[in-house]
Amino acid sequence: MNTDSLFRPFSLKSLHIKNRIVMAPMTRSFSPNGVPTDAVATYYSKRAEGEVGLILSEGTVIDRPSSSNDANIPHFYGAEALNGWQNVINEVHAKGGAMGPQIWHMGIMDNHQSGWLPSAPFEGPSGLNRPGFSNGNTMTEKDIADTIAAFGRAAADAKRLGFDTLEIHGAHGYLIDQFFWEATNQRTDIFGGKTLAERSRFAVEVIKEVRRQVGEDFALIIRLSQWKPSAYTNQLAKTPQELEAWLNPLADAGVDIFHCSQRRFWEPEFEESDLNFAGWAKKLTGKATITVGSVGLNGEFLAAFAGESSESSSLDELIRRMDRGDFDLVGVGRPILADPSWVKKIHEQRTSELKGFTKEALSQLVID
Repeated sequence: MNTDSLFRPFSLKSLHIKNRIVMAPMTRSFSPNGVPTDAVATYYSKRAEGEVGLILSEGTVIDRPSSSNDANIPHFYGAEALNGWQNVINEVHAKGGAMGPQIWHMGIMDNHQSGWLPSAPFEGPSGLNRPGFSNGNTMTEKDIADTIAAFGRAAADAKRLGFDTLEIHGAHGYLIDQFFWEATNQRTDIFGGKTLAERSRFAVEVIKEVRRQVGEDFALIIRLSQWKPSAYTNQLAKTPQELEAWLNPLADAGVDIFHCSQRRFWEPEFEESDLNFAGWAKKLTGKATITVGSVGLNGEFLAAFAGESSESSSLDELIRRMDRGDFDLVGVGRPILADPSWVKKIHEQRTSELKGFTKEALSQLVID
């Protein structure tokens, strides 16, 4: 297996990385009261030491009272949490790595199994997390304006702390995605609409404010998905034309890289081509893209949360698509969560040493 194409450098604005492999964001819930600990810093620095090109943090929430449903999800606001993130990026840079935080607002959520609740009700475009499930407030225009500003403040802090890039979480049924989806956005004002392009207004305004705060030379990523945890087969954009009408306004607002989440990267997005989501996004926008979805494993990641294990699998199809120019970067989640040296082992052709993935890796910060 020739992996040379995975180990070419990549540069875009503020982002300069030694290879094309991205550690995908994965929720860890090891930050008590929202503050990343020294153990969190060690966890990420071990991935930098293991030759990950770009580390994207677990989702870290913005300064809104109900942006999180979990007391141990990290915050990206407040002196104590930001000091924790300063420690993280300092340690990652000391190991020669590059990193960006994934900036997040969960939107309308199920209550956490622990029983913990935020200080204010959950908020979303129409109070819905999925069809028939309401568990919070419909956002007012002031709520929306304040949330956009909070995304901007988090972005400014990311740049100030020395991060190399940042990612806006716009996927997987969370707040921004709740605005995209017609089933959860039933608004009749300028943040609603019958078309996906109309329902993208909130995301566009978030991106514009983030771009205003970080300037033109800071690399900006957004993570998007068609599927939802409550609707695996959902397609926000059902045709290439709808996809183009969705993505190009986001690109025009300031997105440099589209992180295109799929459950399985090899599955075609539309019937007329074998291009996946990232391939179509690159073709339609001309922007750089990250592909992701069961890279290097034979099982998909949602099954992992149900306790299913996965074994290592070939990267040949991934490399074929990359060499064809379908995407620029490759997001890898569970293999790197379970093994900080996964990238280094691939680089050195030590494939016999690759580990599979078991649910036990979810319950700890693996550092060796």
